[in-house]
Amino acid sequence: MAERSRVAILGGGSWATAIAKIVLHNTPTINWYMRRQDQIDEFIRLSKNPSYLTATKFDTTRINFTSDINQVVGESDILVLAIPSPFLKLHLKKLRRKINKKTIISAIKGMVPDENMVVSDYLHYKYGVPLENIGVLAGPCHAEEVAMERLSYLTIGCCDRAKARSLAQLFHTTYVNTTINEDVYGLEYSSVMKNIYSIAAGICHGLKYGDNFQAVLLSNAIQEMSRLTNAISQIHREINDSAYLGDLLVTAYSKFSRNRLFGTMIGKGYSVKTAQLEMEMIAEGYYATKCIHEVNEKFQVNIPIVDAVYNILYNRCSPTLEIKQLTEKLS
Repeated sequence: MAERSRVAILGGGSWATAIAKIVLHNTPTINWYMRRQDQIDEFIRLSKNPSYLTATKFDTTRINFTSDINQVVGESDILVLAIPSPFLKLHLKKLRRKINKKTIISAIKGMVPDENMVVSDYLHYKYGVPLENIGVLAGPCHAEEVAMERLSYLTIGCCDRAKARSLAQLFHTTYVNTTINEDVYGLEYSSVMKNIYSIAAGICHGLKYGDNFQAVLLSNAIQEMSRLTNAISQIHREINDSAYLGDLLVTAYSKFSRNRLFGTMIGKGYSVKTAQLEMEMIAEGYYATKCIHEVNEKFQVNIPIVDAVYNILYNRCSPTLEIKQLTEKLS
């Protein structure tokens, strides 16, 4: 299916750019939607994204660019969503074409703010996309390392195993290994939560907590993640697999992690607004913290690390005092 289909990338950031690089190994051409025409013009002129992963060159004769979301939807069979979650609604509101018969892959590791929905639910309930037509990309896979062709692992989640296997072929390269998984909700919620834990790790780093405490923090974080994902979706999952634990670890420790950087700035005393202004990219975990906090009002799962991050970011509690209180709840 994947090799005969017309594939579109939606989004103009670093992750969208990395995905385009991967997919172009396996398909002769792609369609690529970016919001800004000036970014497209510069991309064509320079043969690279002018704003992200600028060392990565592309053969632009193999890319059909457009700033018209309806055009890209109309001309594609598989849509890969790589738009930051806070802006997804804004882009999809421009749609005049049906997407319910498309295969849609969410590469968005965030929730739809205000709706408090993971992307698969949002596509299913708001746009009528059947669940078997929705896939998710998960796993420890920083865009910067994909650009450098460092060995990475992606998990393709879909409730239709045959479709998942077909989609996995689209993302498999010499430097990207792919596996499949039916646990779509678990993959999505863990991808959302690991950004929150990465902010927590950054806050603790900014407060000068050391590696010993970080290890305790993250071992508690994976337990929190397991408790909440099990409450939301009672399907068997191996929480220690790379799509869950691996993604948590790389996001919490890596120098490429924007969520860790955001948290470090908060821990060093920056206000939320100042930290957001100084960062060039979106820290999805900021929005995820509020979404998960509100989702958990229904489930009432014990997630003290998420609660601490929420209190710091949204209740303006002192990071020093909040993390000190958190240390007494961890083991």
